[in-house]
Amino acid sequence: MRGLVLDFGGVLTDYGDDLAASLPPLAAVAGEVRRRGVRTAILSNADGLWSPPAGWQDLFDLVVTSGEVGLVKPDRRIYLLAARRLGVEPGECVFVDDLAVNVRGAAAAGMVGVHHRSVRSTVEELEVLLDVPLGE
Repeated sequence: MRGLVLDFGGVLTDYGDDLAASLPPLAAVAGEVRRRGVRTAILSNADGLWSPPAGWQDLFDLVVTSGEVGLVKPDRRIYLLAARRLGVEPGECVFVDDLAVNVRGAAAAGMVGVHHRSVRSTVEELEVLLDVPLGE
């Protein structure tokens, strides 16, 4: 896999058991895999005025919001757009969302979908899919 695309609310805002962490665990994972050459993106149904928290610019190559592009998850076109902007094929991307309907939309676009239920389970799945050891 050459791309990791993450939803913001419910995924990148989930601190799991480590509420004292300075960075949500999956944001830290994005930074780690990006340093290893995996392209990273946030894909959110937020309006066009939204932006990621300050200090996250080194974690993600791309931010795509529904308000900016006029498409919303689970429309398969928004996943295809995110992959194209990342410069990778949809089949080379893992998409993580806490809503199953959005994971199904990503799968319909050709991405590998991960339904986020807990930080631990998502990190374990990403370790396998991205073939990198990740800390939680």
